[in-house]
Amino acid sequence: MNWAHVHIAINHVPVLGIIFGFLLLIYGMMKKSEELKKASLGIFVIIALIAIPVYFTGGGAEEVVEHLPGVAESIIKQHKESAFSTFVMVEVLGLLTLGGLFLYRRPKNFAERFVVLSLILSIIVGGLMARTANLGGQIRHTEIRSESTRTDMEMKSGTLSKERRDKEN
Repeated sequence: MNWAHVHIAINHVPVLGIIFGFLLLIYGMMKKSEELKKASLGIFVIIALIAIPVYFTGGGAEEVVEHLPGVAESIIKQHKESAFSTFVMVEVLGLLTLGGLFLYRRPKNFAERFVVLSLILSIIVGGLMARTANLGGQIRHTEIRSESTRTDMEMKSGTLSKERRDKEN
């Protein structure tokens, strides 16, 4: 097992976890269940913890795949940049929700503000995770790359079909 394998094996947990935590939080708000709200905040804290090894295995994964055929350095760079901002935001969400869990000992309306803020931040983090995951997938899955990226890669590798070269020239 190498770093790429470890990275791929664990990187799905935060992506799926943010969806689960968000849906549980919505459900808890609809049912006015303090226990479900607390559980969703706890899920966000766990996601923030799991995101740490996901982020830090990315560098090792890059070293494994960067020289493989069909891997675009530009996509790795985009994924890396997106991963950093996503990592920062998921850690902010984790710290905020950890604080929210402690604030549940205070008056109810004070903790409720943190629940709403956590909901908004989880939507933002979910969007960032989706973008980062999509870019990560494009590193090895050429079929999901945009047309312009695919064309550039095919031209560099010499696999662009003769008909397509003629059409583009």
